[in-house]
Amino acid sequence: MEDVDYPAEKFDVILSSLPLHYIESFDVIAQHIYTWLTPGGSFVFSVEHPVFTAEGGQDWMYDTNGEKICWTVDRYFTERKRNNIFLGENVTQYHRTLTSYLNTLLKHGFKIREIIEPKSTPDMLKEIREMKEELRRPMMLVISVSK
Repeated sequence: MEDVDYPAEKFDVILSSLPLHYIESFDVIAQHIYTWLTPGGSFVFSVEHPVFTAEGGQDWMYDTNGEKICWTVDRYFTERKRNNIFLGENVTQYHRTLTSYLNTLLKHGFKIREIIEPKSTPDMLKEIREMKEELRRPMMLVISVSK
């Protein structure tokens, strides 16, 4: 993804769902995307929330009865490569703070349109028991910006 090259002002909309926390330089990709967008174009992307990618094992802390106590967040402000297990596979991710994501976008000229930290809907809470736990910490972050 970091090596892709397109002509300037090629796209009206660029969507990205969850790959950006796997690339080393968000700064470089944000600069490219700004160049590739037409004036007024939109860039909408999702990443794992920085609270979720901060160190802490990406798992809950449990009491002696196996009940979830809290979500561990450690070294939040240390932006660097993190190795995690995802669906049984070792993956390399790059942790960034919310400040870093937003200030990088602003630095390249983007205008922030909306920031969403999605949470479980009432229907999801009724249908899937485990979704109640997802209200305890943000797992995803969605950002919408325009050129």
